Amino acid sequence: MNTWINRIKRLSAAAGALAMFATAGAASAQSCENPKVLRFSMVPTQDSVRELSYYKPVLDQLVKNTGRKIEFYMPTSYSSVVEAMLGKWVDFGVLGPESYVIAKSKSPAIEVFATYHRAKDGIQEEGPGYRSILITKKGSKFTSIESLKGSVLALVDPASTSGGLVPEKVFPKAANIPPLKQYFSRVVYAGAHDLAAISVAEGKADAGFAASHRFMETVNAGKVKLEDFNILWQSPMIPQDPFVLRNTLCEDVKKAIIDTFMSVDKTEAGQKYLQNVKSLKIVPMKDSDYDIVREANKK
Repeated sequence: MNTWINRIKRLSAAAGALAMFATAGAASAQSCENPKVLRFSMVPTQDSVRELSYYKPVLDQLVKNTGRKIEFYMPTSYSSVVEAMLGKWVDFGVLGPESYVIAKSKSPAIEVFATYHRAKDGIQEEGPGYRSILITKKGSKFTSIESLKGSVLALVDPASTSGGLVPEKVFPKAANIPPLKQYFSRVVYAGAHDLAAISVAEGKADAGFAASHRFMETVNAGKVKLEDFNILWQSPMIPQDPFVLRNTLCEDVKKAIIDTFMSVDKTEAGQKYLQNVKSLKIVPMKDSDYDIVREANKK
């Protein structure tokens, strides 16, 4: 009799444990975020509205794949996109490499999953990387780094990798000069890569930093001419802007976002999108790919 009682007790305990696991599993499943509307954003570019139009085929496909409405969050700065993601106002988007590293340091929920594999375009090399370039106007006296001492320098944004981090943390050591604010008479932020290039072209700044691909976008838009610039310095290769999402979203939502971007080259509309952004395909990326940016920050 005692044997049967003990067996029943063991079975009851096992059933209780299974019930606890089931409850925990249900609670876990419910804890993921399953928004009815997905919000997308990207770090500001020289023409954010135009660039957003490039994403239309991808976002339209995502509507079909998720059955959800997609809304766009218009950024005012690099940091505004980061804050929007941290505040759960934005679910997925495109950050700059440094703004991604900043976001990741503030919340492990920010997860990179892909980036562009750029096509060769002028000074922009093919691949999932780009360079920070230092430009001056041809015909000016600024033909070397030494000649820039005491001049006016235009950067892009404090949270820009190629237009903020690399110029401040990598360039001085590579060029064997003091910190920027000691070497230049004035350092200003243009707010965007095209504005940095234009400020140099128009003589409002003596030199400027920009990303190689963003600079070429400015050239292709007819805002400046490539032959009007000297390129005095180029950084080592930097990983392209990361596509990111909040990993607190439910698994089916995350999968739909990732699969939609990764298969963009499979449709005619998607191929048009890639042509517009001067890319051949979207390639997977992981957090460690951006360690080069973290190392630059440490400097």
